[in-house]
Amino acid sequence: MNRQLLILRHGKSDWSVGHGDIKRPLKTRGKRASQRMGLWLQQQALIPDYILSSPAARAKNTAKIVAEAMGLTVQQIHYRSQLYAANLRQLKNALALCPHHSKRVLLIGHNPELESLLVFLNKGSLAIPDCGKLLPTATLAVFDMPDDWNVLSKGCGKLLSITRPKDLLDSVEL
Repeated sequence: MNRQLLILRHGKSDWSVGHGDIKRPLKTRGKRASQRMGLWLQQQALIPDYILSSPAARAKNTAKIVAEAMGLTVQQIHYRSQLYAANLRQLKNALALCPHHSKRVLLIGHNPELESLLVFLNKGSLAIPDCGKLLPTATLAVFDMPDDWNVLSKGCGKLLSITRPKDLLDSVEL
């Protein structure tokens, strides 16, 4: 395994605005958590060479903030309509479209779909944290993956870590 998949759930969104679901923006808390994750990725030398994102406003904003915090440009983000309200098959199909030369892919999207992908890729069982979610907002899962983005079978990945923004509060300075 010489590829990595970084799965990032979008930051905390603002339900108080009167927008439809796809246009719901990030809260200030979601913006801060997204920036923290981007800085942490940069500090850990986990810079992706390909970024996939849902086109929903909260995912797009997360992608932009994370990319900029890592020193990347927004032009390096690839928005895929099938990542909004995607099922597991659609997530796998979106990953299959990644360029073959991509060694580290960052996928930004939504629950419950991302949690389904995490469970599908992982070889073993996963302990559900106290919050009840494997991927709370702005949480990142890092996987070692097989050599081909087109061949993603159940249990094909090796989960290396799950990092939550609250775990980074003291270790990452804005």
